Amino acid sequence: MANTNAVQDRIVDSGVVAVLRGISEEQIAPVARAIYEGGVTAIEVTADGKRASEKIAAVDRKLADTEAVVGAGTVLDAPTAQSVIDAGAEFVLAPDCNPEMIRTCNRQNVVSIPGVMTPTEAVTGMEAGADMLKMFPATTVGPGHIGALQGPLGDVDIMPTGGVSPDNVEDFFDSGAVAVGAGSAIVDYDAIADDDMEQVEATARKFVAAVEDARAE
Repeated sequence: MANTNAVQDRIVDSGVVAVLRGISEEQIAPVARAIYEGGVTAIEVTADGKRASEKIAAVDRKLADTEAVVGAGTVLDAPTAQSVIDAGAEFVLAPDCNPEMIRTCNRQNVVSIPGVMTPTEAVTGMEAGADMLKMFPATTVGPGHIGALQGPLGDVDIMPTGGVSPDNVEDFFDSGAVAVGAGSAIVDYDAIADDDMEQVEATARKFVAAVEDARAE
């Protein structure tokens, strides 16, 4: 397992975390590989479904020969954090800000990315030792909210998630995002239903191209 600085660097270098939610255990490893081949090196498997630990472990094995980092999302408490870490998660995300989840990750040398919306939540996460902050849901407040948080709090790393798409990703990076999280905008569920991994890869590649264009501006 890479150290937290290396994992965080890979997330930032990738520019996007692909959120894999509701995908079957049989398909999730091939889907993750296709998304990786599309240029995404940070893969999140959500922990809100059945056999989440097994799915994370399967993706971790599938990408073991790559530079990808595999994490877990929708982690709402410390026991779940420990479970996904045991399964191989190298970073842990949540939609909320739970200090116990953050502290569990810190003890295990795993990157923690709690969800925040308000300055109070952001400070709570920072004081608990969060490595990055996930602004969620991002489209509720829009790209300008990144600067609104960073203004009083300093140059904290913020990853907006929720409604980020190729059409608006440039706005989020222009506003100070270090990376973005994306679900259906980068994970092609219609193609997954058809077991069309080439299309899964193509959809991911399109999003990655939008991220690269946004960061080149």
